[in-house]
Amino acid sequence: MNRAVTEKKLRPDPSCATYQARRRRLARALQGGVAVIPTAPERLRNADTHYLYRWDSHFHYLTGFHEPEAVLVLVGGRTPRSVLFCRPRDAQSEIWDGHRVGPRAARTRYGVDEAHPIAQLEARMPGLLANCPALHTPIGLDEAWDKRVTGWLNTVRKQVRSGVTAPAALCEVRHALDEMRLIKDAGELKLMKQAAAISVLAHRRAMQFTQPGRYEFEVEAELLHEFRRHGSEAPAYPSIVAGGPNACVLHYVKNGALLKAGDLLLIDAGCEWQGYASDISRTFPVNGTFSGAQRALYEIVLAAQMAALRTIKPGAPFAAYHQAALEVLVRGLIDLKICRGTVAGVIESGDYRRFYMHRTGHWLGRDVHDVGEYTRDGRSRRLQAGMVLTVEPGLYVRPGTRVPKAFHHMGIRIEDDVVVTASGHTVLTAEAPKTIEAIEAWMDKA
Repeated sequence: MNRAVTEKKLRPDPSCATYQARRRRLARALQGGVAVIPTAPERLRNADTHYLYRWDSHFHYLTGFHEPEAVLVLVGGRTPRSVLFCRPRDAQSEIWDGHRVGPRAARTRYGVDEAHPIAQLEARMPGLLANCPALHTPIGLDEAWDKRVTGWLNTVRKQVRSGVTAPAALCEVRHALDEMRLIKDAGELKLMKQAAAISVLAHRRAMQFTQPGRYEFEVEAELLHEFRRHGSEAPAYPSIVAGGPNACVLHYVKNGALLKAGDLLLIDAGCEWQGYASDISRTFPVNGTFSGAQRALYEIVLAAQMAALRTIKPGAPFAAYHQAALEVLVRGLIDLKICRGTVAGVIESGDYRRFYMHRTGHWLGRDVHDVGEYTRDGRSRRLQAGMVLTVEPGLYVRPGTRVPKAFHHMGIRIEDDVVVTASGHTVLTAEAPKTIEAIEAWMDKA
């Protein structure tokens, strides 16, 4: 093989500069320490069959590297450097499992300073940790990983008589990475918009497919078809397709029941696009037309979401939109005689929690429940441009004492993906039908 010709074929990944900038930013925060960040291991599903592989979100955020059995080492200091350990090229393995990048190509493609075979990690780590003030790594993430880290530290400590010092501190690296990931850059927002666009198409398709006599799993298949048809790697989380009373189970994923006329169908589903999640919930009548009781409860949830959205802007406390939604939901429950008392009294007593037991949203990004703190110094953190969150009020009415029968077994959730902008916010998933009129008109086109 002509080595010179092979070298010319190696090109940096188009996003290489983005990953390098992230690594430099983290390296500056290390103050001379060393960060060691592993990707996710492969997991067996049964016998010798693995689950579909997905890398660790933190690791991929810093590298863009897709393969398992890889570790990134960042050495801080005046001249920080990045070292990637990954699987070597192996002709026999590649026959079975496909192409491997290998250390030599990885160095060029991903812009790291060094790259070595993963088998060399144990031998090289003590040298990389010698005389550094602190080791930054995920702590408590995996027992086997913690054991390896302890082994490296003990090896360095044994060299003390030869003048080598071991890291004096073992630090959790995920906190710094969580804060970095919380504010999305333009490239990330572009990917999230595409994830949202694909998921909108899937929800629109599912609405038009739904009718009495079909099963929940048939509707789920329509969602999955649309995800994959547009190139999505996988759902961002197990899809919830919950008809009738199943919608009152918040994390219902069996998706096996028959859909009946007169019931509502709650779908909570979103795809992952190039590592970024979407997360949409819509609730609609199986037969395409809302009944009077369904309409009344649905309008309350929709009004709650609208009230929540009005609060989302830079500088607003994260908790504000939950409070805005909660007050509307509670007023609606009182008006429908599902709860009794004043809005303030029902909120104070917590009686509403029988029907609304979750918060109104969460961060969204590489993970569907993305990283980042919700409070700082005991206070709700302020929203900033570039944050992405979900807005998802709901009501779930099970049969109970003094609950009007007309509302029994109704579960309604309306969820959209929202970007905080410099002037307010943008709803990424607005094209999924949401008002009663829009839903009924869209389903009537089927």
